[in-house]
Amino acid sequence: MAGLTTGAIADIIEGRQPEGPCLQVLSMKKIPSGEQERYRLLVSDGQWSSSFAMLATQLNELVSSGQVSNNCIFKMNRYICNTVQESKKILIILDLDVIKSGEEVGRKVGEPVNYDPAKNKGGANRQGPTEQRERTLPPSVTAQRNPPNIGASPARTPSGGSVHPIASLTPYQNRWTICARVTNKSAIRTWSNSRGEGKLFSMDLLDESGEIRATAFNEQLDKFYDMMELNKVFFITGGTLKTANKQYSNLNNDYELTLNKMTEITPCHEDTAIPSMQYSFVPLNQLDQVSKDSVVDIIGVCKEALELSTVTQRTTGRELKKRDLQVIDDTKHEVRVTLWGTNAENFDGSLQPVLAIKGAKVSDFNGVSLSLLSSSSFQVNPDIMEAHKLKGWFDNGGCTSDTVNLSNQRSGGASGGMGNVYKTFGEAKLENLGGRSGDQADYYSVKASLVLIRKENCLYPACPSASCNKKVVDLNNGMYRCEKCNQEYDNFEWRLMVSANLADISDNQWVTMFQDQAEAVLGVSAQELGGMRDNNNDAFQNVFADATFKSFNFRMRVKMETYNDESRLKNTVVQCTPIVPKEYNRRLITEIKQMAGQA
Repeated sequence: MAGLTTGAIADIIEGRQPEGPCLQVLSMKKIPSGEQERYRLLVSDGQWSSSFAMLATQLNELVSSGQVSNNCIFKMNRYICNTVQESKKILIILDLDVIKSGEEVGRKVGEPVNYDPAKNKGGANRQGPTEQRERTLPPSVTAQRNPPNIGASPARTPSGGSVHPIASLTPYQNRWTICARVTNKSAIRTWSNSRGEGKLFSMDLLDESGEIRATAFNEQLDKFYDMMELNKVFFITGGTLKTANKQYSNLNNDYELTLNKMTEITPCHEDTAIPSMQYSFVPLNQLDQVSKDSVVDIIGVCKEALELSTVTQRTTGRELKKRDLQVIDDTKHEVRVTLWGTNAENFDGSLQPVLAIKGAKVSDFNGVSLSLLSSSSFQVNPDIMEAHKLKGWFDNGGCTSDTVNLSNQRSGGASGGMGNVYKTFGEAKLENLGGRSGDQADYYSVKASLVLIRKENCLYPACPSASCNKKVVDLNNGMYRCEKCNQEYDNFEWRLMVSANLADISDNQWVTMFQDQAEAVLGVSAQELGGMRDNNNDAFQNVFADATFKSFNFRMRVKMETYNDESRLKNTVVQCTPIVPKEYNRRLITEIKQMAGQA
């Protein structure tokens, strides 16, 4: 019937899977769904119709471009049909080819009626088996067929039930099973509050219809954490669905899943075509149009990876590992991307790999920069078309292109935040950085040399508790008391607090350096230095002599502080890294171009 696979809708709803059936779109309805719209279709095979067909979100562009429209005839290459309620089936169309446009057809084909499984069981008055009906299709349509649903998600669970697409899950369903790939898995995190304490981990699950965030707490964490391997596919049955908290999830799903005591998970050993990751890449030259704190997906070549460094989190005092990358794409724009924790420690950018990053947070300080969140994920040299194309561009001349650096835009005047703005000491003083009233501190970076280090009182005995670091009192009985913790210990940890004078080409500045920064400058740990002071004074003195007149990149925090009714400007080193000549020269060239109006 005009190229349609007559009776296909009855077959699909009854659980059979005809190969690449051809259907007609009778009407479409746009359904709001979180940040991305979905389309519900009324489809027909010429005899039967169904209004419970959904277009996978990755096919939305076919509607926007007009390829999928009312009256068009299309062939379904991949699809899933599952039971949402006892008598309700939903058809998710995952891939299709438009055979005839709506304008070409221009009308409804046949007189289809809605297929109701309760009334039309078996598809009465059908024209015989699907294979016989398909002989009526035009040769041009038959030639386009793919193998039968090869690579689609499994149609049945291990127990023989139906597999539900992630896109069809709602809190109103009682029992369901999905087949999904783990595309991201967090580390175990702990919490402690007035209601108790516990642990959790989260993971992102993906099938051909969409994504969802799943979280496991306590007993479920113990049960499933080791099982849920990254990039593996699993059958997951049951759990609690609730509205997604977009503060912690950047996935395109209105709901999120919590594993509970009824949840069952088994590995899927069948071959599936569930993708490894779904991206919606934003070209780097469009990042300056993205709002601050937005979450984006990007792909680019790691042009340069800077050294691993340590920063102290202001709110908790925790020390965090970080690594900054310069990432470039074929729009000839580059941006700074910050990795944290184990991602920063384990990353190797020496071979300039392609990075596909999902869920990076956008910052607008001094231009645009990106930072990975705990919910972010990234792949190195992913086997996707965009990565191969980008690597080819980079290796064939892109690596030497003049680029616009979105993350290195100098700003005048004092400004708060942790920007990577380089200034001289003279510029910082002229701009009165840190001299404003209130609690706001200013930050800048400077290349400077150590001129003088005060050795006296640079070490103090500190509480051995990991999160304290307060000075302890020697009780002269082999015990040491921490007043903050209200405890006594039989040992202590040496901590550094160094006062030093730094100088650059414009001026000099007295600064304070704490543990990590002081250890980076002196080249020894606080424990080693404390041992030298007690047992080998010559070695102790040599450490300071060797550090004098060495140059580093210092990240400075400047703030006006008041003590005993006296206000003074306090300069603290919050980060200290070695000077990498290649990076230093690249920054100078960029600044020269900016001052000359060439960037």
